[in-house]
Amino acid sequence: MAKSRFQKLLTYLRPHWRSMLLGTVALFVVNAIGAYIPRLVEDSIDRLRGVLSIDQVWRFVLQIFLLASIMWVIRMVSRVTIFGIGRQVEFEIKQNIFEHLLTLHPTYFFNNTAGDLISRATSDVDNIRRLLGFAILSVINTIFAYSLTLPFMLSINVPLSLAALAIYPLMLLTVQLFSNRLRNQQREVQERLSDLSQMIQEDMSGISLIKIYAQEENEYEAFDKKNRSLLNANLKLARTRNLLFPIIEGLVYVSLLILLVFGSSLIARGVISIGGFVALIIYVERLVFPTALLGFTITSYQRGEVSIDRVESILNAEPEIQDTEDAIAISPEEVQGKIVVTNLNYTYPGSEKPALHNVNFDIQPGETVAIVGPIGSGKSTIANVLPRLLDIKPWKVFVDDFDITSLRLKSLREAIAYVPQDSFLFSAKIKDNIRYGSPLAENPEVIEAAKSAQIHDEICNFPQEYETLVGERGITLSGGQRQRTALARALLTEAPILILDDALSSVDNQTATKILRNLSGHRDNKTVVFITHQLSAAAIADRILVMDAGTIVQSGTHRELVKVTGLYQFLWQQHQLEEILQ
Repeated sequence: MAKSRFQKLLTYLRPHWRSMLLGTVALFVVNAIGAYIPRLVEDSIDRLRGVLSIDQVWRFVLQIFLLASIMWVIRMVSRVTIFGIGRQVEFEIKQNIFEHLLTLHPTYFFNNTAGDLISRATSDVDNIRRLLGFAILSVINTIFAYSLTLPFMLSINVPLSLAALAIYPLMLLTVQLFSNRLRNQQREVQERLSDLSQMIQEDMSGISLIKIYAQEENEYEAFDKKNRSLLNANLKLARTRNLLFPIIEGLVYVSLLILLVFGSSLIARGVISIGGFVALIIYVERLVFPTALLGFTITSYQRGEVSIDRVESILNAEPEIQDTEDAIAISPEEVQGKIVVTNLNYTYPGSEKPALHNVNFDIQPGETVAIVGPIGSGKSTIANVLPRLLDIKPWKVFVDDFDITSLRLKSLREAIAYVPQDSFLFSAKIKDNIRYGSPLAENPEVIEAAKSAQIHDEICNFPQEYETLVGERGITLSGGQRQRTALARALLTEAPILILDDALSSVDNQTATKILRNLSGHRDNKTVVFITHQLSAAAIADRILVMDAGTIVQSGTHRELVKVTGLYQFLWQQHQLEEILQ
């Protein structure tokens, strides 16, 4: 797993290898200059014991100042370059996540909460960005600092340098002992953060329900519990960090203490010069910062390691329904609207009872067919099968003699306008919601679609008419207004097939009937599949399919079915009774 994570890091970095090379070279130059400056200091101090003119002193000062200035400029270049790589990778990962999420089946979002997905696309991607910016910068800097500093230290005095560095294996062992704890605690923090994000998102979406049932206090207590859980997880992580990092820094300063204790006797015996001793002190001090950063780098790695797994779990999720390699592309203009279903069976995953069993029917181009039946009879399953929102076997459903499993998903879904019962609207203007499927549609086209959906007059009564903002998920509109706005959106696409899955359930029978008559009278060869419980509207359809327990039990016109003893007659009598009692 560690190897695969490292390989994944290389995959992220591969497109930016030139920038990475530039930043690495810049860091090498910085560390080379930084390792050379103490030798200048050593040389200047040792010369002070002899005759040293003020001009020579200024020459050393200017040399050190010039080198330090060059080092500062190049270090800035290296930091900007390497941190820029992290930002670029962050951008690319977010793009890839969003693009991939659009390909996944809706069931993926039922099994993975929106709050968790948002957390992965933000905080986890941010952790990866830190890993590819700060962590890489620190690791490269540490490698160059040690590899360029150690030779200079050893050239001054090998035993003293080794004694000063003898403590470092203990420091690395300490880091290793803390690594698993850091990883587990970091994972817990991210999981608690996901839970909190999910609750915030749900409460903001359901704020009206919270108000209606006066559950503000309960929601506050639930939030307090989750927030406190996140606080405790963060505090545990902070305690571990605050224990680890001082230990690391303390061990580093022990090496400086060793240098001071043993170095003074070596100076007294004339083994090393005062300048060499000062240079060693500077070198040890020079290694303090990259060594201290090692702890932060390890923390960033632990955090990034967890985040890589969480992000890759999204990117590795396979869409349940995909195009085949030889999928056929057709344009909506080519589709006539004929639908044929042959021996269709479907069972939802995890269920033993089939939702559809040996379903057979055909719909001719331009025909309006209503599908009615009790709740759970399989009507919505058929609605989801036609645009392949559910995965079915080949040679069961045909559009214009094309097996829908052989068509490109984009082609199939462009040919079908589907309006579900739960009509989703974006937090945008009514006009933009209606033309969502046809972004280039002009205002007259939008208005015509709204008229066909029987929503135009109500829109005109709004203060800003078609410029009115509908709020998140269309919260400012009634249920019937949302459904008719969604219907207008579907009509504007001019798809040859229109599926209404109980999409007028919140609309009164009279308006629903008027809408269906309008579709039947001006459909321009549009095939309409109307799934409904409103039998008065279904009665004007060209044909009615009656479903029960996943099977079509009756088929015919309203006049034919109402005369035959069966399920439709029972449903119609029940409907009439309800009309009388209202």
